[in-house]
Amino acid sequence: MKPNTRNSLILALLAVLMVATRVNHWTPIPDASWAVFFIGGFYLRNWTRWAFPALMALAVLIDYAVISRMGISFWDHYCVSAAYWFLVPAYFAMWAGGLFVARNYKRSWSTLATAAVALLASVAVCQLLSQGSFYWISDSVQNKSVAGWAANYFEWLLPYLRTTATYVGIAAVVQAIAASASKTALPAQSDDARKR
Repeated sequence: MKPNTRNSLILALLAVLMVATRVNHWTPIPDASWAVFFIGGFYLRNWTRWAFPALMALAVLIDYAVISRMGISFWDHYCVSAAYWFLVPAYFAMWAGGLFVARNYKRSWSTLATAAVALLASVAVCQLLSQGSFYWISDSVQNKSVAGWAANYFEWLLPYLRTTATYVGIAAVVQAIAASASKTALPAQSDDARKR
């Protein structure tokens, strides 16, 4: 498969995954947005300049549609304040984690450890930016304190990490299967074909 075709397919699949799960913020289907940006950074690193903004715009559009469907003005929703725009650097932290894994990718177990550390760091930074900005900047939180912020940060960190790790884990399994399939396809080629 040509790289542009593969990247277009991956971008489309990530967009579908985000649409399918982000609209369900308050239902049992976990929101895959954080994982979408991490996976996007891994697979779409050469398209970062426009793929990241496209997925970011899609996330805002979905939020707008969900909030409007509830009969609330987008700008009046408690989640939308100046803090909402911190989602851009927060989601880019996820994307950067995927970029880091892609740059250090090898078909070895060490990549799994690298990916786990990068995922943990990305989720921690994403949570810091998204939750921290909401806690400190929005008017939704009364009686702000460092202790209150820390308690809120750690209360939500594990659920976000678990959800993101689940989606990224599924993507890693698919990646391992695809890499294994392409590896097993190589011996079927002749030595002459490999030299060309």
